[in-house]
Amino acid sequence: MRLIGVEYRRIELSPPFGLHLGAAPGRARFHFVARGPVFLRRADGGLHVLETGDAVLLPRGGAHDLVSRPDLPGRDLAEFAAAPLCPSVQAITACADGACPERVLIFTGGMEFDLGGMHALVGLMPEVMFAGTLLARYPEILPMLEAMERETRGERAGFAGILARLADVVSAFIVRAWVECGCGDAAGWVSALRDPRLGRVILAVHRDPGRDWTVAELAGEMGASRSVFAERFLAVTGMTPLRYLTELRMRLAVQWIGRDRVPIEVAAHRLGYASQAAFSRAFKRVTGHAPGALRAGVAAG
Repeated sequence: MRLIGVEYRRIELSPPFGLHLGAAPGRARFHFVARGPVFLRRADGGLHVLETGDAVLLPRGGAHDLVSRPDLPGRDLAEFAAAPLCPSVQAITACADGACPERVLIFTGGMEFDLGGMHALVGLMPEVMFAGTLLARYPEILPMLEAMERETRGERAGFAGILARLADVVSAFIVRAWVECGCGDAAGWVSALRDPRLGRVILAVHRDPGRDWTVAELAGEMGASRSVFAERFLAVTGMTPLRYLTELRMRLAVQWIGRDRVPIEVAAHRLGYASQAAFSRAFKRVTGHAPGALRAGVAAG
């Protein structure tokens, strides 16, 4: 798991206030309240109270507001003047008459999740994920939240960079805890991860997607016959083992070629294709377009 293109803001406000954060497809949003309370209002009207020390992750972003009262409108975050604190952190101060006697402090960030071949997990995550719900099972997260509160309030030397690193870790921790707790009620191929024997197969494929896997070899990872394995895999994931492998390879190819600018022939070799032509045929069959379209998109960008 990597967090890409992270941009954080330390926001100091005096009530009444309303912040609007628009939908940003492909980007997650993280909020930490160093001094609250703050209301998080979702686009569907759902409301969550964030108290001092609370951290939340919105893995799919989505339009929402941070307000001091549930009935207040939100002003677009981009409209607030921001001053740089360090390369990835900016400061916003919006207080009446320049003073914040009852100030609210929020440390917020937007980032793109890079989960590699497991990116389908993002679509299965809850709309809002709360760090506070993890404390009973994962008490080690509390010192991280306490450190974030101290750094946000204290503004000591280097606090902005330290806050950004802590926020990265807390975001990753929330996702990992969700996975370790069984991914909530998520079904589909996540059920394969819950099955110890099928989970070994998924792990093996993700560790070495370029290997020339056969159904017999995958069945051996599960410790079952070919027929039993193939039937079980299809029943749980909704696709055949080789179809799963092909789609995994193409998801990785999209990331490597489109984002990391890996040459098409290199990506084809890494993913186990004997020729670029064979890779291109498989890529077009799964994605609907040739891999060269990704290169063209990168060049246009």
